[in-house]
Parts: sequence; structure tokens; C-alpha cells
Amino acid sequence: MDTSFMGFVVLLFIATVLMIEGLYIFWHNRHGASVKRMKQRVRAAAPGGKSGDDQLSILKTRTLSDSPLLLQLLTLMPRVQMFDRLLLQSGLTWSVGRLFGYMGGCAVAGLVIGFVLHQPLLIALVFGGAAAFLPLFIVRSKRSKRIEILERQLPEAADLISRALRAGHSFPSALGMVGDEMPRPLGGEFKLAFDEINYGVAMSVALQNMVHRVPVPDLRYFVIAVLIQREAGGNLAEILGNISSIIRERLKLMGKVKVLSAEGRLSAWILCLLPFVLAGVIMLITPGLMRVFWTDPTGMKMAGVAMVFMLFGILWSRKIVRIHV
Repeated sequence: MDTSFMGFVVLLFIATVLMIEGLYIFWHNRHGASVKRMKQRVRAAAPGGKSGDDQLSILKTRTLSDSPLLLQLLTLMPRVQMFDRLLLQSGLTWSVGRLFGYMGGCAVAGLVIGFVLHQPLLIALVFGGAAAFLPLFIVRSKRSKRIEILERQLPEAADLISRALRAGHSFPSALGMVGDEMPRPLGGEFKLAFDEINYGVAMSVALQNMVHRVPVPDLRYFVIAVLIQREAGGNLAEILGNISSIIRERLKLMGKVKVLSAEGRLSAWILCLLPFVLAGVIMLITPGLMRVFWTDPTGMKMAGVAMVFMLFGILWSRKIVRIHV
């Protein structure tokens, strides 16, 4: 295949994504929530101005989208809060509407690439569907990396709180010390919990909100231990020290398991990706050999059966190599 043609396809995809991002930024700069709040404050500060019936709030709120029309559509969508929770846990500042916008843009780009490559409609739809999940894959990857960093930082935070309690500080002030001393992302989460407590939120609610934002099982055990100690009493500093030791031992065991299962995971990746890589190479070298799978009825049935078996193989390989500690 011509190299210049492939370069044109790649540039077309990049141009489409940049165009969608530019349109979103243009619209957000004109009609975004921050612009509306600024205009409202300017009207309120003007002589004789009124800020409207809505009262300004110091609480941070999350919206599914900045567009009122898209917000109404998203509220009717079932389980839309799952996407909002995923974005919150990934640490990205995207809204659900922005995520869906990226998914739609990638889907359109995948369809365009399929048509430019002169592929049948079914193959073009497959390209579009696969490209639509690319932003969701990025969000899940960001979430996984953030969770790994949080798990590694949690023992140090527990030790810091334990030492602060032994030094005579209160538990809320110890949370503030973790927020100031620890790096992000865990330091930011503890700082947010400390700010919520200072603004009047109950400590149990603030800690439960932190668990909601940080889906780490060890942090859940940490919060449960704190809440039980507040109800039943006990030496919280000693409890947090024991939790820190348990977390460190679990992370050490997890590292050993990853080392011992590295060969199996690599073999699973190779076995799962090899059919698709070979199919792509054959399409680039001799497209006629692969055309039978979407032009001939028997070839289409064989391709469908092969895809089903490969899907079961991928799921089974994933279940084998994923070892929970």
C-alpha cells in the first residue's frame, strides 16, 4: 500500500479529532459553566445588578455535561453515573458529555478510515465501533495507573497519620498533614477530605466520599478501622500501624506474584493478539486472501465462528493470568 496514502489517512484522523476538540473548546469558551458564573458575578457586582434567584455555593458539584440539552439526554440514560464514577476515579477532568463526544468523534473517524480504505460497510462499522471505545480504554487505563499509585502511597499515609496521632495531633489535623506532605494523587484526596470536614461535613461522610473517589480495597479497610475506632474506642495509632504493615506485606506478595506470572501473561498477550496481527499483515500484503471472509457466505460463517472462539479464548486467558492477592 502507498505510504503517502497511509499518511493521508493518519492525518485525516488527527484532523478530525482536532476539529472536534476545537469546536468543543470554542463552544465551551462561549457557553461554558465557568463563563456563565463569571457573567453572573459581573452582573452581581455591577451597580444595581442582581445575581439571579440561584444562590452561589461553596460546594463543588459535578455535572454530566455543560450543555443543558445534552444534560437532559444523559439524565435519561440508564447507568450513566457509572461513567461519571469512572471519570472521577481516573483523575481526569472530563465530563460524561465530553467523553461521549470523544467516543462519537473516534467512531466517525473509524468509519471514514474504513471508507477511505474501500472496505465494505460491515468492516467500516467494525472500525467505527472499535475506534469508539478508544477514549473509554484511555480512561480505564488512566484509572488503573492511578489506582496502582494510590496503593503504593497508602502505607506511607497510614504511617504518617499514626505518627501524627502519637505526637498528639487530632485525626482531622492528621488528614490535613497527609494532604500537605504526601504527593498527588493520594495527597490531594486526603486534602479534599480534610477540606470537607472543615466545611462542616461529618467525618464519616467525608471518609466515605474518599472511598467513593478512590476504589482501593486497602483504603476501605483503613476507613472501616477508623470508623469502628470512633464508635468502640481503642488505640488508633497502633491500628493504623498494623494496617500499614499488612498493606506493605500484601504489596510485596503481589510483586512476587507478578514476577512469577510474567511469562504466562506475556504468552496470553501473544496468543490473543497474534490472529489479529496476522490478519492485518495479510490484508496489507495480499488483500485478496482475506476478502473471502466478508464476500463468501461460507467464509463469513467461518470468520464468525473463529471470532467467537477467539473471544472465549481471550476471556479464559484473562481469567487465568489475573491473580488477586
